Amino acid sequence: MANSPSGESVAQRIVRVLETFDADRSVQTASQIARRAGLPVSTAHRLVAELVATGLLDRDGDGRLHLGMHLWEVAQRGSRALRLRQVALPHMERVQARVREHTQLAVLEQGEALFLERLSDPDAVSNITRIAGRLPLHASSSGLVLLAFADEAIQESVLSAPLDAVSEATVTDPADLRALLAQIRREGVVVARGFVEPVSSGIAVPIRQRGRVIAALSVILPRDAPTAGAADELRRAAAAIAHGLDAPVL
Repeated sequence: MANSPSGESVAQRIVRVLETFDADRSVQTASQIARRAGLPVSTAHRLVAELVATGLLDRDGDGRLHLGMHLWEVAQRGSRALRLRQVALPHMERVQARVREHTQLAVLEQGEALFLERLSDPDAVSNITRIAGRLPLHASSSGLVLLAFADEAIQESVLSAPLDAVSEATVTDPADLRALLAQIRREGVVVARGFVEPVSSGIAVPIRQRGRVIAALSVILPRDAPTAGAADELRRAAAAIAHGLDAPVL
């Protein structure tokens, strides 16, 4: 695709436009998109018009823009995340029926934990995770599991970068984090008390496909709640999901 004067391709600029949308900013004007994407207003308006024409963006009656249903439709076709979610969801529902708090499914994506699914109870403890939301690998229980079993290059990249505190309990010392990751590999589970929010604990286990860790399954409980029972539920569910992923697709 043709490059802009800055050297960016059209595809890169389209991605910048789409990434201006999130859960807290689901509706925008073209001018707001231009500012948040760092694009000239004329460029943003032209890209927006093309994205509306293809259905990747929709325009409401007031002329404001939001992500189009066609974008969701395309994203679902043949996605590896879709199969993982389909296999995992029945087992997540069984975990959720027992813990009655939050049950989550996450994968490693561009150096962060990306959450594909979340089941919750109306009376569950506070939890900032959202579907399609991200959390730092070193802070969240799911992220810690994903990081512990990630390639060495990814681990070293995280360990050598600043480890920002999400809460007072977040592990921010590289040596302490390295030790925690080794413990997770030994035990196959992590309990992260207050690492993201002071009132809650995250418990996470790995999900494997053909022996390789591809996802993390977690629950979020009140910080002082017992964790052994939830960890056992997660282990059983992760084993069942792994079996389902390894089964042939009919």
